[in-house]
Amino acid sequence: MKNILLVDGYNIIHAWPELSARKDNLEDARDKLIDMMASYGAFQDLAVTIIFDANAVSGAAVFENVIGHVSVIYTQEGETADSHIERMAYDMVRQQKLVYVVTSDWVEQMVILGAGAYRISARELLQDVKKVNKLIKDGFSESQLINRRHELENRLNSDVVQRLHELRKQV
Repeated sequence: MKNILLVDGYNIIHAWPELSARKDNLEDARDKLIDMMASYGAFQDLAVTIIFDANAVSGAAVFENVIGHVSVIYTQEGETADSHIERMAYDMVRQQKLVYVVTSDWVEQMVILGAGAYRISARELLQDVKKVNKLIKDGFSESQLINRRHELENRLNSDVVQRLHELRKQV
């Protein structure tokens, strides 16, 4: 059973500089956040759900869409992302699931902790996403280099390699 990561979408968009710079085009910012969370969730083996407010949209109903391995929820008219997240977290914790909620809203964090879920601030998640992206990039780069060349030196103990170099120089 995967751990669950619930993300307050607009809270993160406004908190992360890379996404905040795109807030004039919210669709672009949402797509970038979804993409970032898909990579992060896959690497960390998390079930990611991003919740966006649609409370000011007249006639809006709850809309859920799965994009890649990320569930995206738009709340209904009159419902905030915070209240939707609180309800989801409460229900999931009661089902014995490990739930992490990402928001920098202090009141929301206190409610989440009271429900039995864990809180992660936007800043903490950004730091972790950057760390994961670096691990992915470094791992990919390293594996590509290793796969291109299969030299004996890369598979031997460093002491053995040094001794072989010394023997080679003696000849």
